[in-house]
Amino acid sequence: MSFEQLNLSASILKALETEGYTNPTPIQQQAIPAVLNRKDILGCAQTGTGKTAAFALPVLHQLEQQPAEKGKKRDIRALILCPTRELAIQINDSFSAYGKHTGLKHQVVFGGVSINAQINALKVGADILIATPGRLVDLLNQRVISLKKVRHFILDEADRMLDMGFIRDIKKVIEVIPTNRQTLFFSATMPPEIASLANSILNNPTKIEVAPVSSTAEKVTQAIYEVDKKNKASLLIHLLSDKKMQSVLVFTRTKHGADKLVKILTKANIKSDAIHGNKAQNARQKALSNFKDGRIRVLVATDIASRGIDIDDLKHVVNFDLPEQAETYVHRIGRTGRAGNEGIAISFCSTEEQDLLKDINKVTAQRIPLVAEHPYPVDRNAKPLTVQPENRRSQAPAKKKVFKRREKRSVATA
Repeated sequence: MSFEQLNLSASILKALETEGYTNPTPIQQQAIPAVLNRKDILGCAQTGTGKTAAFALPVLHQLEQQPAEKGKKRDIRALILCPTRELAIQINDSFSAYGKHTGLKHQVVFGGVSINAQINALKVGADILIATPGRLVDLLNQRVISLKKVRHFILDEADRMLDMGFIRDIKKVIEVIPTNRQTLFFSATMPPEIASLANSILNNPTKIEVAPVSSTAEKVTQAIYEVDKKNKASLLIHLLSDKKMQSVLVFTRTKHGADKLVKILTKANIKSDAIHGNKAQNARQKALSNFKDGRIRVLVATDIASRGIDIDDLKHVVNFDLPEQAETYVHRIGRTGRAGNEGIAISFCSTEEQDLLKDINKVTAQRIPLVAEHPYPVDRNAKPLTVQPENRRSQAPAKKKVFKRREKRSVATA
């Protein structure tokens, strides 16, 4: 199937040709006709499946068929909500690329930067608004924008917005947009809270699932290295001695851990930088830009900050710390093996993380191959370390308290 067969406008097809896109991905094949037929969508798809184009292309097509009145300030007719500023910027870039010949205007708003600059940009109006929930609610509270003309409402990565504590903000937005609208709801996983939200806002949706919720990308080669926690950094430096690992995305569990690892890598003369929620927006964008352009070799990221990292030829992902949620493992390694390319996902597992590894193997219905031969094997005779609360899911009260504090910061800065 080609994009021409999906009945998209000539201006959009021209843009796709410029971008080098000829054949739609499975989610695009299913979603685009349904959206053009004004159906609501409940989409469950892992990262790297072409989800952004699946909703951006048909929304652009429909808006182009009903052009804004000349001489009047443009009303927001399509609203896209997403969890992080990086993803908001990525989606905005996609609308720029796909809609360059349509004459439609779009704006993006997110926290961490001056709200005044965004207010000034919105004064001229926009057909499409891409936003993070916290900043959008700020703008609504200041009566800067109106959402009364919204006809297309897209929730992207709804599960991540739940993790970040944005559900209350999302519900506030839903209260002020028209009920007579088309809603497109995308989530990589469907926990009960997300399923309940979807049921409450979707009208007889078309359900699209292009891969099992917890499946890993087929073209990603996976490996586990058992290593003591104290030797993880040394093992990473050892692996990076392989010059084939030119562009490596490394995941840590905490922001402090990301910064600490960058310092260690820098001392080893490995060019690296970190992105996480405590970094200023311009610093995060600079780090991501330097990584994409090859000026740094290693980008160390936390899970929330990594949303929006979209690099088609990223070859290597390293889980320096295993995630506490098995589904997050799928999202992490999905950053490689994109756009039909092959990728390699390496995970470090300490003695304290064995239960997390068991969960990952269970959820993904596989047994990730173990690399037994390496310079830093686990010392089986060492006295087991005491598990700290942040690494132990049984310590629910302490973890919940930390999560609440992070939730408030996320809402304020996203």
